[in-house]
Amino acid sequence: MIDIVSPAVRSRMMSGIRGKDTKPEILLRKALHAKGFRYRLHDRKLPGRPDIVLPRWKAAILVHGCFWHGHHCHLFRLPRTRTEFWRAKISGNRDRDDRNRQALLEQGWRILEVWECAMRGPARLPWETLLAETVSWIRSDRKLYSLQEEAIRLENSSGF
Repeated sequence: MIDIVSPAVRSRMMSGIRGKDTKPEILLRKALHAKGFRYRLHDRKLPGRPDIVLPRWKAAILVHGCFWHGHHCHLFRLPRTRTEFWRAKISGNRDRDDRNRQALLEQGWRILEVWECAMRGPARLPWETLLAETVSWIRSDRKLYSLQEEAIRLENSSGF
């Protein structure tokens, strides 16, 4: 299947996709600030430069886009053009995520991964639930937690 736009247009479109200060990230950090949490953004001293860092709580929050991080959900679909390029690119992103996650844990940081599918799309979590889960995790001692639509629904239905 051929691309429906020219290489120049595709390049311009892809260069417009930001890696930080994304809409889901901004929504989450504004809500956390309103709840009284203070944080740093994209701390260069930490592996992977987490999106939100709460030093008081020794917590790092990673807001992941489902496509770029190869999440197995309804928002991820491997492109039909240049399939091998995209497979390698997304696989590299996932490998880097694993290395950064491990390095943060080894340094004693707790990690919350908030997936785009938890915030967007038909299966998204209610905003109040997502925010309550985030605040609950920050105040807990859990080391690693992932907020995605499936995880919350499974936990709630199993009575945890």
